[in-house]
Amino acid sequence: MFLCEQFKGQSNVRLGPDILLRRTAVARSHTFINMREVCDRFKLPPGEYAIIPSTFEPHRKGSFILRVFTEKQADASPMEEDVNANIHEPDVGETDVDPHFKHLFIQISGSDSEISAFELQQILNKVVTQRADVKTDGFGLQTCRNIISLLDMDGSAKLGLVEFHALWTKIQKYLEIFKSHDSDSSGTMSSHEMRQALAEAGFQVNSTVIQEIVNRYADANYAIDFDCFVGCLIRLEMLFKMFRSLDKRNRGKIELDIQQWLCLAIN
Repeated sequence: MFLCEQFKGQSNVRLGPDILLRRTAVARSHTFINMREVCDRFKLPPGEYAIIPSTFEPHRKGSFILRVFTEKQADASPMEEDVNANIHEPDVGETDVDPHFKHLFIQISGSDSEISAFELQQILNKVVTQRADVKTDGFGLQTCRNIISLLDMDGSAKLGLVEFHALWTKIQKYLEIFKSHDSDSSGTMSSHEMRQALAEAGFQVNSTVIQEIVNRYADANYAIDFDCFVGCLIRLEMLFKMFRSLDKRNRGKIELDIQQWLCLAIN
C-alpha cells in the first residue's frame, strides 16, 4: 500500500516502476505466501492510498477480490489509464521520397512496381536476419498482410512506393523504441516493459489489454522479440483505426451488425 497524495482525486493514473520503486510502502502483507486468501489489519492516518495486489509469481494473470473494511467511511475506485491512441502520420508524397529509396524500391518491387504480402515477408525477413542486435523468428505472412491492410491506400492489396516508404519509416521508429526498452541487450523485450514501449509508440492501454497482448505475443519466458513487437503495434493501429471509423459520434462505443462484425474479425 502506497500513500498517493500527489495523485489526489485522480483515477486515470498508472503507478509504474518509475514511481513505485522510489517510494516506501506504508503498509504491506506481513506474510507473502501463495495462499487463496490473505488478510491483514493496518492503522493509517487520513489520506489517499493505492493498494497494489500481486500474484505470487511474476507476470502471472490472476483474478482476485479485494475487500476493504474501515472503521470510518472511505471511498474506493480503481486507478487505471484510459485506452487511447495518438499516432503521428507524416504527410508524405512521392516527391518527398529520397531518390536512393526510389531506386531501391524499383529493384525489389519487380515489374508491377508494387510489393505483395509474400514479397514483403521476404524483404522484412532478409533485413532483420542481418541484424545481430534483435532476435526474431521471422515475420509471419499474416503480419505482412496486416501491414498491407493498414497502409494500402488504393485497395490494391499491395504496397506502392509511398506506402512502402511509410512502412519503412514505421519500422525504423519501432526498432528505436524496441532497442531502447531492451535493457539487457538480449535482442528481446521483457513483457513488463511493454506498456512503456506502447506508450512511446503512441498507444495508451490499460492492464487488461496489456495482459492480452502478453498472452498473445510473449514467449514462455515472457519475452517479446522484434517481429512480435512490430506485429503487435501494427495490429493495435489497425484496431484503433477500425474502431474510430465505426464510432461516428466519438462516444467510445460502437454497435455492429453481423456483416460488420464478420468483416471486422476477418480483416
